[in-house]
Amino acid sequence: MPLAAIGPMMRRAVDEGYAVGYFESWNLESLQGVVDAAEATGSPVILGFNGDFLSRPSRRAAERLAWYAALGRAAAESAAVPCGLIFNECPRDDWVRAAIEAGFNLVMPADPEAAVGEATRRVGALARLAHARGVAVEAELGELPYGAAGGPPRGGSATDPEAAAAFVAATGVDLLAVSVGNVHIQTHGEAPLDLERLAEIRRRVAVPMVLHGGTGIAAADLRAAITLGVAKVNYGTYLKQRYLHAVRAAIGRDAPDPHRLLGMGGPEDALIAGRHAVRDAVLERIGLLGCCGKANTDRAMPQAATRPAGESSIRIRNGD
Repeated sequence: MPLAAIGPMMRRAVDEGYAVGYFESWNLESLQGVVDAAEATGSPVILGFNGDFLSRPSRRAAERLAWYAALGRAAAESAAVPCGLIFNECPRDDWVRAAIEAGFNLVMPADPEAAVGEATRRVGALARLAHARGVAVEAELGELPYGAAGGPPRGGSATDPEAAAAFVAATGVDLLAVSVGNVHIQTHGEAPLDLERLAEIRRRVAVPMVLHGGTGIAAADLRAAITLGVAKVNYGTYLKQRYLHAVRAAIGRDAPDPHRLLGMGGPEDALIAGRHAVRDAVLERIGLLGCCGKANTDRAMPQAATRPAGESSIRIRNGD
């Protein structure tokens, strides 16, 4: 089956009061673990990879984006549940354009260093290109605090509701990621959401919203956010934490035959340990989104149709 169209997937989530999880992958085993969990729960899911990480010039080996796109599409097309495929959070417009051409059906340009005016211009141009090819666009207004350094999160700026409305109107994006107390790379604890700000954004913005930093969002806040129009929640940090713990434990075993640790698929295989760790981590959180069992009719969703540039295909009623 082809990739599930993002527009219908998000519209159904909003209409039925649940969110779709984006559980970020970084290799084959993590991708398999995400699909395993989505299939086990009958959940629609967004697959994908981090565009900021993959496109960094400082990487010791250049990445081949087409390989990631082909891997993600193959996973989606063979899965028993509907899957979208995102190229997530990339500050480099050339890579976003390449992702559109490579077969991702959702892209997220995101350059926190850009001024609002410059970001609006760049995102609008990318949205027009993406829409002409049936690809949906997510963008963020505001910046999430950063929590990886230990202690309280630092930096960030909350999303201004009026500015968010102007940004969506000017760019034609399909999904809006918001900063309402959620934290990027929250390695310990939870941060409360500003639900009043989220409600105010929803009154002004007619596209579904996205929460990044799902690792550090409390269950009660998450459920409340979904009632306020959040249709997609991103998870990454805790998946890598669990993966690393499992792989380190597996590699630490005394196994003189290297094939047992890598590739044979038995109880000593570190790759299987990583896959199962990601699967189990997704299973811990996916139920909070309310999407379990929602895959049945999503599976037949067609790919997004081309629409006029700047016209969003995903709208929700203000005030709902």
